[in-house]
Amino acid sequence: MPLDRVTITDAARSLLDEIVADHGPVMFVQSGGCCDGSSPMCYKDGDYLIGSRDIKLGEVAGAPVWISESLFEIWRHSQMILDAGPGHGAGFSLDTGRGTCFLSRSRVFTDEEWAEIEAAEA
Repeated sequence: MPLDRVTITDAARSLLDEIVADHGPVMFVQSGGCCDGSSPMCYKDGDYLIGSRDIKLGEVAGAPVWISESLFEIWRHSQMILDAGPGHGAGFSLDTGRGTCFLSRSRVFTDEEWAEIEAAEA
């Protein structure tokens, strides 16, 4: 089984469960810095138009996570960790105004993990 390019913390899973209970299925788009910095944006599934150059990193708790091709090239050797912490969310993201917001964290894959990913994507 290939290593996941995106994972979710317990804190983010709790916030996601709350949002899904309120809004139904959702999707995430990792912002590339426009408007809301590098916040992962949470939308109702289908409310954000995925572009032909967007890449699906994976899914967390059934929610697809998308990233632009150019940002993916920067993050290629890292695992995205979807987390949550104190804050107010940003823009049109469904975490806005809840007192807790989604955060992106990352860690660089080890050489062994990277070899596994390359083999799985070949």
